Amino acid sequence: MDRFRMIFQYFQSNSESVMNGICGLLALASVKMYTSFDFSCPCLPQYNMAYGLGIMFVPPVILLLCGLILNRQSVLMLEEWRRPPGRRKKDLAVIRYMCSSIMQRAMVAPVVWIVVTLLDGKCLICAFSASMDPEKFAGFANVSTVQVQQLLAKVPCRDDELMTNNTSRKAVSRYLRCWSQALGWSILLILIIAAFLARWLRPCFNQATLLQARHWSNYIDIEQKIFEETCCEHSRLFAHKCILHFFESMRQEIKLHSFSLPREGEGAEAEEDLLRGITDQDQVNKLLKTWYYEKPPLDVS
Repeated sequence: MDRFRMIFQYFQSNSESVMNGICGLLALASVKMYTSFDFSCPCLPQYNMAYGLGIMFVPPVILLLCGLILNRQSVLMLEEWRRPPGRRKKDLAVIRYMCSSIMQRAMVAPVVWIVVTLLDGKCLICAFSASMDPEKFAGFANVSTVQVQQLLAKVPCRDDELMTNNTSRKAVSRYLRCWSQALGWSILLILIIAAFLARWLRPCFNQATLLQARHWSNYIDIEQKIFEETCCEHSRLFAHKCILHFFESMRQEIKLHSFSLPREGEGAEAEEDLLRGITDQDQVNKLLKTWYYEKPPLDVS
């Protein structure tokens, strides 16, 4: 259990390489999920669009939420945004940098899912086959409007008896697949061009501001981790002292069972020093409240 906790904390760290690795794994997982998913269009006019668009956009929302949950900085950004200024002012540039970094990583897997679904074409065919104009395709002549809608809705179902010998099914399917793939490649091209321009135009902007935002973004993450570690250490020592006071009458029995007790003198004094003079619950609560509302200024001079 401790090993699993250590691994989880490692993956929650602020390391860019780790977060990029997690984003890559989510992207590969999205592709694997789609390829192993059994897509079955209902082939009903009233359900096709809801099913097709749902498969295209609901999993990306889930993947986006997973990316936000796994990114430790998402919580830190919200805490920094909602934090009372106290004695330390809030830097909006740092919050914007954290938000941009979080969203860029979290959007990788959803975008991969949408591009893969568009390149495959099944979702778009299922969603919009019933909306096609039957006059553009042969094979729907002398057929009532209701029957045309039913036939168009059954275009994704190649095994349906009504569409087995229909010559227009392949034409409608091919037409929608071409549009779907064109849209998918267009989105991919736009994203690559945007990433290229962002990469090459970044040096044209103020690099000092970017370095400052990156530095203090890392600082917020490290400060939070050190504060949590310090709180854990103080909690352990505080609990240790409380237990010793409770079992004061059993000190000899506890010593016989090799329980870790402070020695008289140096050990006890060292433990008292680590407690920083905070010896009751009200003091601890006041300390935590002060840390939240009045964080000290970033000045160690």
